[in-house]
Amino acid sequence: MYEKPLPVLDPESQPYWDALKQHRLLLKHCRACQRSHHYPRELCPHCHSDDLEWKQAAGTGRIYSYTVARRPAGPAFKADTPYVVALVELDEGARLMTNIVTADVESVRIDQRVAVQFDDVTPDVTLPKFRPV
Repeated sequence: MYEKPLPVLDPESQPYWDALKQHRLLLKHCRACQRSHHYPRELCPHCHSDDLEWKQAAGTGRIYSYTVARRPAGPAFKADTPYVVALVELDEGARLMTNIVTADVESVRIDQRVAVQFDDVTPDVTLPKFRPV
């Protein structure tokens, strides 16, 4: 049984979560300004257009920022410490908060290249995590 918090799957983000279950990473892409963004929403956060589409992401990027959590964010995370929480900038330009999966948390660096790794945490939820490449 998965004891950590789970995301809320709403109609706006459902295609994102459905794709993750298929081990595919989708991003919302604005046809007006040609920029991708994350988290899925009805309006582009860059130009406020509603002319959006879903696009397949490469699943690669770089670590924009990170921290090593040495104290758990709650009892459910105790066994994971230390773990890396990072803001990853995808090659498409969108940034997402995630975990970096590594046995050596001290080796993680800003600008380090990463690739998506899919974590099937429940039958209905797959989380995108990243590993150094």
